[in-house]
Order: sequence, then structure tokens, then C-alpha cells
Amino acid sequence: MLYANFAQYEWLTVEEQQLLHDAVRIFIAERWWEGCSGLVLTEEMQVTIAGQACMLLLGHPGVYLGQPQTVLVYPAEYLAKERKPVGGGAAVESESARYGEAWQGGPMILSWPAVLHGGQNPYDGENLVYHEFAHVLDMLDFSADGSPPLSGDLAGSWEEIFSREHKSLIESLRQHEPTLLGSYAATNRAEFFAVSTERFFEQPHDLRFMHPDLYHALQQFYQQDPVTRQL
Repeated sequence: MLYANFAQYEWLTVEEQQLLHDAVRIFIAERWWEGCSGLVLTEEMQVTIAGQACMLLLGHPGVYLGQPQTVLVYPAEYLAKERKPVGGGAAVESESARYGEAWQGGPMILSWPAVLHGGQNPYDGENLVYHEFAHVLDMLDFSADGSPPLSGDLAGSWEEIFSREHKSLIESLRQHEPTLLGSYAATNRAEFFAVSTERFFEQPHDLRFMHPDLYHALQQFYQQDPVTRQL
């Protein structure tokens, strides 16, 4: 299933594949899984989602996260309610189409076609599971701010690097310059971290060339070097 639905699995060494297998089994067993809007959830879906989520922790063998405790899977994009303040204590409620989201203490919600597309297309820089699971890692310190729990030298350099890179991206977009990270990464620091994670694993050569400090920080955090394994 991983060979068919998760192209980056083929890039791993035999030892890494075994580590991933172990992590996938635990990830699946420790969560409540539910198909939504009539979707019949299958083992293939669980393994495909878990394989991509656990890829982010491959550099930390034996580390298994308790969150999210629930994974909801939809057969397509789904509608989520939004509430936007308009001033004076009033707010406007609406619905927007989404492919996935992750909430502090809540479920991870994913669209199966988007999950499959991300797993089978390893070079386009977009992977829904990487993106949403990066949010989960970010929120381990109970704050979605683009700064997951850090230690050592990385804790001191992370804020400077990510703040500088985020501001640089915003300025490039204002100048209508082409960027690797794109406009969504400029939304806030949480999205910047999530999008950077996608590019780190799927377009590592480009990220290292264009944003070497950012690449190095992510390399230290994930304890992986995707440049060395990408085919």
C-alpha cells in the first residue's frame, strides 16, 4: 500500500522503511478513525495517511505522538463553518470548502483524494498530510505560532530565522516576485512552518538553494536530510 500510494516510501533505506512500518502500526492503533459523508474507511486509507504523517517523525525513532486522537476522512473537499468579526461585537458566519485542517486538542480532518494526490506526487511541493501534521507538531506547546517545541542551539536560532524568512516572503510577494513558498505561507507563522515543511520534504533541493538557513533549521528539527534521499 505504501509503495502504491506514498511515492517517497521508495526513497527510504530498508532500515528507515522498517522504522516507518513500526510507527505506522502504532499511529493507526492509537487513534479513532472515522469515514465521513458516506466514506467507507479502509485499511489502505489508514496506512496511506499514517505513512505520510509518520514520515515527519522518522528522524526521531521511538517518538510517538498522542495527538491527534481522532482522524476524520472525507470522500472529497468538505464545508467548514467560519465566523469572521466585522466590528462592534458583530460577526458574519459563512462556509468555506477545505481539504484538511488540524485543531489543538481536536481531530485531524482530511480529504482522501487530496491525501492520495499528495502521496503519489512527491515533487510538487504540496502534501496535505505533511501540512496538517506540521500544524500538530507546532501545537505541541499549545500555541499555533510556527514554533514547535525546540531545544538546544535550535531554540535560539529558530525565531530569528523564521521571522526573517517570513518577512522576506511577505516583501517578495508585495514586489510581485516569484517565490518558492507561495502566498499561503505568508498568511501567518503557523502556515509558514506548515508550507515550509511541505517544501522541505518534497522540494528539498530548491529549498536548500533558495533558503539555506530555513532548510538547515528544518533539517535540525526533523533530524532528516531529504536532499540525500530524493530520487
